[in-house]
Amino acid sequence: MTNTFDRRFHPVRPDLASRDYEGKVEAERFVDGEVFQVTADSLAFRPEPRPDRSIDTEALRGEWVTVFEQTSEGWAWGQLDTDGYVGWFSSDGLGQVTAATHRVRALRTYRYPGPDLKFPPLGLMSIGSKVTVVRETETRGLVYAVLSDGSAVVAKHLVPLTEQEDDWVSVAEEMLGTPYLWGGRTSFGLDCSALIQLAAQAGGIDIPRDSDVQEQDAGDEIPHDDPSAFTRGDLVFWKGHVGIVAGANRLLHANGFTMTVAYEPLDQAIKRIAATEWGAVTSARRLSA
Repeated sequence: MTNTFDRRFHPVRPDLASRDYEGKVEAERFVDGEVFQVTADSLAFRPEPRPDRSIDTEALRGEWVTVFEQTSEGWAWGQLDTDGYVGWFSSDGLGQVTAATHRVRALRTYRYPGPDLKFPPLGLMSIGSKVTVVRETETRGLVYAVLSDGSAVVAKHLVPLTEQEDDWVSVAEEMLGTPYLWGGRTSFGLDCSALIQLAAQAGGIDIPRDSDVQEQDAGDEIPHDDPSAFTRGDLVFWKGHVGIVAGANRLLHANGFTMTVAYEPLDQAIKRIAATEWGAVTSARRLSA
């Protein structure tokens, strides 16, 4: 009963814990939780039920969360099904579960109240969001996917859930110029590890959310003492940061130096980061589908 659990990935608090942890931890009560679907375009996860706290991560529209507590102030505490992340988020962004059929493949796409681009949009979804398509229809030569709630999305911005990208790094490259956002996990703003997670998921590769856990569990470890031996798609880690090898001596990363997703010569990045930020490279890993 003395195990220490990482709050990011284990729904365990002194006063409340998931039923799955009964007998493993001490808590005042254990609950089964209830599954909901994210109905907001994105849903910020925070370490506390306070809007002034920085976000840890974001859930995307269509993803599922298991909720263990809801408060009268409109907060919910639960766990994201996609990567197991635990946190506090607004209960206003939750709704009934539906079985998704497609995901957003465009960097972002509008959701309309009906199949017409002239309608005022209801929202704007990021790449990776999941939707349930019930039918397709055409308006003035443009095909729309009508969703289970009656709203509509341009059909060519979606792909079936089973479709995978052959070159997941190219998905990350499409996000060049996207603003850096601590804890962000959408194409509107993201951090270093979210860039890799979103792009890899498009290639059918599920990896953890945060860079420290990616460094432990994503793919296979490879030697990191000779950067010239890296190949496209290799991940390079520093303490608190990760980037993607996009080619010979070319690093792609969401970073606080440019505050965007940007390319940087790998040798220059290694020197700059060692001198001003996180120190030396700590490891490298190679993903496989």
